[in-house]
Amino acid sequence: MKMKILITLFFCSLFVNAQTQKQVHPNLNGITCKTCHSCDIPTKENPCILPCPREKMVSIDQSPEDGPAVITIDKFKKQSDIYAPVVFSHRLHAEMSGMAGGCKMCHHYNPPGQVIGCSDCHELTRKRVDISKPDLKGAYHRLCMTCHRSWSGKTDCTECHQQNGAANKTQAQSLEDKSAKRVHPKIITPSTIKFDTPKASGKMVTFYHSQHIDLFGLECQSCHSNESCMKCHTKTQTASLKIKTTDQKHLLCASCHNTKTNCSSCHSDTVKEGFNHKELTGFDITKFHSKISCNICHHEKGKFTGLSKECINCHGKWTQANFQHKITGVVLDETHSALECSDCHQEKNYANPVCSNCHEDKSYPKNIPGKLVKKN
Repeated sequence: MKMKILITLFFCSLFVNAQTQKQVHPNLNGITCKTCHSCDIPTKENPCILPCPREKMVSIDQSPEDGPAVITIDKFKKQSDIYAPVVFSHRLHAEMSGMAGGCKMCHHYNPPGQVIGCSDCHELTRKRVDISKPDLKGAYHRLCMTCHRSWSGKTDCTECHQQNGAANKTQAQSLEDKSAKRVHPKIITPSTIKFDTPKASGKMVTFYHSQHIDLFGLECQSCHSNESCMKCHTKTQTASLKIKTTDQKHLLCASCHNTKTNCSSCHSDTVKEGFNHKELTGFDITKFHSKISCNICHHEKGKFTGLSKECINCHGKWTQANFQHKITGVVLDETHSALECSDCHQEKNYANPVCSNCHEDKSYPKNIPGKLVKKN
């Protein structure tokens, strides 16, 4: 009897340990059981599910070339005796999505390294438990019809579906080949765009488009998320561009710029120079901070002023003992490593070290107080 009890307790302890260990999911980087469950031992009766963190799990958009050229949607072939499977030109739609919502328009929540198909989340049957989430057929039609209605004005079934018997396999293969070859023209990213603003105090706005992408890290969707195919294409010619108010025109820029009182930051009578951190702020980021993103120093969204230029503002925990001087590109020799920082860097000016406190005939960078190394 005691032996049976001991064996039972042994296996129970194994089960509990297995449940409480924080095992990283093999397909989700950094995701553990605690990411979704609030308790140590979730059960079927009490799963203690936390609010879904899927919005933080959205992956970076993949390039259209990484996906399939064509997908045959045949999930409903057993349910329908009217229509043949839909041949969907995936690559073409993926290329066009770059100017709107990206891959997330269809693949809403993708963990890193994976692309979640529609059928992984949307049920094939309409008799579903969660009525807040559309079934698979509803999800397909909601996505397709919204764009097609604005583009062509038609949402007839035959716009996407071919009736059974209307096309044989050869015709279906021909359609698939045609879809595979149909590639949306490459969108050439402009370097600079000049806007005429005759009604403003400055008659011109110089917008450095490539700089906003390469330097500030904006994606196409950051500015173009509300656009659709209709802006460039419309079969019905019914598209009408409404006159925007000043606030509407400034809406995108206002997330980073003060468009209410600081008009001269964008508007001028001549072409403005591109962004230069040293000239605008007096702080040269090219020496040691060129590879970090803006939000590392500028924590508050849309606010970029008021920061101290002193290193201690961000590196307050640096001391004489723990600071690794080699990150500056110079490993100090034995003599200089024993000195106080202020002996060479007067008035906390770390950009231009001074040698005259100790040497009459030496100066930096002509004379290096150690050995030059590659900056980390």
